[in-house]
Amino acid sequence: MDICRRNNVTVTGRSDGPVVVLAHGFGCDQNMWRLIVPALTERYRVVLFDYVGSGGSELSAWSEDRYASLDGYAQDVVDVCDELDLERAVFVGHSVSAMIGVLAAQAAPERIGALVMVTPSPCYIDDDGYLGGFTAQDIDELLAALEANYLGWSSTMAPVIMGNPERPELGEELTNSFCATDPDIARVFARTTFLSDSRQDLKSVHVPTLVLECVQDVIAPREVGAFVHAAIPSSRLVTLDATGHCPQLSAPEATARAVLDFLESL
Repeated sequence: MDICRRNNVTVTGRSDGPVVVLAHGFGCDQNMWRLIVPALTERYRVVLFDYVGSGGSELSAWSEDRYASLDGYAQDVVDVCDELDLERAVFVGHSVSAMIGVLAAQAAPERIGALVMVTPSPCYIDDDGYLGGFTAQDIDELLAALEANYLGWSSTMAPVIMGNPERPELGEELTNSFCATDPDIARVFARTTFLSDSRQDLKSVHVPTLVLECVQDVIAPREVGAFVHAAIPSSRLVTLDATGHCPQLSAPEATARAVLDFLESL
């Protein structure tokens, strides 16, 4: 199968510019980046795609076996980079995609030369000496609610994840994105995401890395940003003056500026 069709790849911006790959998180697709893409395309070649099972991807290519671990999503990233013959691209991953980018860089270090982690979390469950933001029981209950009634769960959880209750249109957009995802695929992606533990994988990161966090985020609290920053010696931590888990939508100008400042420093 053609990889560009399978992953609904879009390439825009300067054909001769350095490459930036934008990767969406759970329940989303490449449309989530639309507000910051114009700021990037003036100087960079921008690659967007949808993970198999999301957005405009080829749903027939999805399999539960492959996407029951983050490695399956990382292979999507490597496949896209191979297909486009990308070298030393800057991988910008939102939420769980930040850790997917770490795994992709492990698998194909020649393809990824820098990482931007937007509200990342290597582990969502609290552990001894680690605050992930959720107890194991919290995650069990979250997944049980999702599996029992995905559309109802989406309508309840998406606005909480987005934050910014004074701007209900943002929560509505995320709700619509969640609800557009096939419930069976979303169930697998959710379990893969919320039960993942990539803390040890952070030790493998030796490329320039930007960690972007928000001042308030129910999914990835600031303790998580501090943990990721401390675990990656080559990283830079920037706290955006933004709330919620999706600053590329709630604070696109600040997000774009932070990403551009990092790109210009490479």
